[in-house]
Amino acid sequence: MHVRKGDQIVVIAGKEKGKRGRVLRLLTSKSRVVVERINMVKRHTKPTQRSPRGGIVEKEAGLPLSNVSLWCAKCATARRARADVDANNKKRRVCAKCATAFETA
Repeated sequence: MHVRKGDQIVVIAGKEKGKRGRVLRLLTSKSRVVVERINMVKRHTKPTQRSPRGGIVEKEAGLPLSNVSLWCAKCATARRARADVDANNKKRRVCAKCATAFETA
């Protein structure tokens, strides 16, 4: 997986191409990622004790992992990450072009 929960990503393919958001959840078994306010779908739900009214609920659906890329704030574009070791011998992900660290929430 090239993204983690909390990463800022950009969609690089599909109907949501060009949109940015934060990763909410990773579905590793399906190689999908759920991104905040991207790929919204409507689900019809029956009334339950938890939600007595039921009705139509809008929520995020998963995107294929290959359709997203990390967002570099300094380059202001989608970039690949590479591994780097900092002064404290900690491994971190940095932008492949400008070498700034990707921040995770």
